[in-house]
Amino acid sequence: MVTDGIRRSSKRLAADRSRVVTMLFVPGQEGFDREEPRTSAVVARILALDEDDVERSLDDVASRFGHRHRDLIDTFRRHSDELTDRLDPGCELSETRRLLLGATFTSEYALEGAALCNPSMVAHPDQTGVTKGSLRFVMSVRAIGEGHRSSIEFRTGTVDDRGKVNIEVAPPFATRGVTEAVTLDAVVFRSELRRLRSDGESADYVLDALGEQFTMAGLEKRLTRLQARLATRRQDGSIISLMRRIAERTYDISFSADTSLAERVLLPATAAERNGMEDARFVRFGHRDGTVSYFATYTAYDGFDIAQQLLETADFRAFAASPIVSLASNKGLALFPRRIGSRFAALSRSDHETNTVVFSDNLHLWENALPYQVPTQPWEVLQLGNCGSPIETDAGWLVLTHGVGPMRTYSIGAILLDLEDPTRIIGQLREPLLTPTPDEQNGYVPNVVYSCGSLVHAGTLILPYGIGDSAIGVATMPLPVLLAELAAS
Repeated sequence: MVTDGIRRSSKRLAADRSRVVTMLFVPGQEGFDREEPRTSAVVARILALDEDDVERSLDDVASRFGHRHRDLIDTFRRHSDELTDRLDPGCELSETRRLLLGATFTSEYALEGAALCNPSMVAHPDQTGVTKGSLRFVMSVRAIGEGHRSSIEFRTGTVDDRGKVNIEVAPPFATRGVTEAVTLDAVVFRSELRRLRSDGESADYVLDALGEQFTMAGLEKRLTRLQARLATRRQDGSIISLMRRIAERTYDISFSADTSLAERVLLPATAAERNGMEDARFVRFGHRDGTVSYFATYTAYDGFDIAQQLLETADFRAFAASPIVSLASNKGLALFPRRIGSRFAALSRSDHETNTVVFSDNLHLWENALPYQVPTQPWEVLQLGNCGSPIETDAGWLVLTHGVGPMRTYSIGAILLDLEDPTRIIGQLREPLLTPTPDEQNGYVPNVVYSCGSLVHAGTLILPYGIGDSAIGVATMPLPVLLAELAAS
């Protein structure tokens, strides 16, 4: 049996509730039953405090929280600056009171407070100092915190020349990046509006005047003109809101060079992803000119609807996020690591249960999915999906799949696709490669093993996987053994 060749590591990566970041806290806006913010009343109470009480309170905050964050005092200053319009003109605060004001409007968010799961693994862009025969990797993980909100974190580690995996201990801090608006693309805008069935005269009125590339400021100017003409148009208030939501989905995020890669965390930054950035599938993409980019597709979730997003980075310090318009798939788009022929290619799932391949000339636009795999085995009878980007081997594209069967059990399978025609299966395991063992059945979501991306090094498949949405394990298997099983199937 193929499962005889797979080995699970005894080490697991568990959620760490001490990994926290700071957030601006607005009293009255923290729960589901939101109220009018109580900001002015709280500011008045801080201003009324005796200076000695201010100093004692700030000392207490610094001693209890200073070791949990990088540059906590700077965070207090920034959050205090958010409240300057609440102060009377000419009001001068001592530095201590200013910092306490900022601390009062700051809260911690536990990135992994609920769960840690669904890893994706790629070769690290920096292999400097790595032992000969070893490979340094980056592993993205889905961290789930309060309110089931997901963010993207990273871990680093190495695989040695025998395929042994070592995941390094995460640094003490978790650090947010700085977000900036960037140039917007009219083609992506029009395609997303068409997908949402909101294209038409009003969209043309806005976009025709902006050209193929435009800024948020230019868009806002045009939307303001549309707003002034609503008397002769129907339902254009909603199109204005929708176009703003699409626009904010394109942004850059960067981190200071003095932060380590495993310290950086990508948190929801737009309304479309306010309830989570889910299941990032990273891939090391080789361009035809020999350069390399790292792409990731992830699902943005706003609490009601999902949308696909693309991340691009060269160094995991600066990221560009932008919308993916996909008429061919819902969740789980996974890019091939290079073009096939002249076109980009991706795995997708067009009907919630069937695996498909889709081709495109544009990384942001995906249509016309081509089915290649339907559920046939008992362990996948409910639905199929992919477990990350295909891995190129001499024998074909190795694709790890997930199948859902009785008792909503998630298992991981494997297929082999033709290198030139990935719609053609040339090998397929009849039994799962990985299915939950008795000690993997329990978790935040029971009976699930799931991965968002693997890699091959030293002739070994390295398969990181989520366990019940509660922990992350790593399994390994000799690649020749797996390929032989696929060839014989």
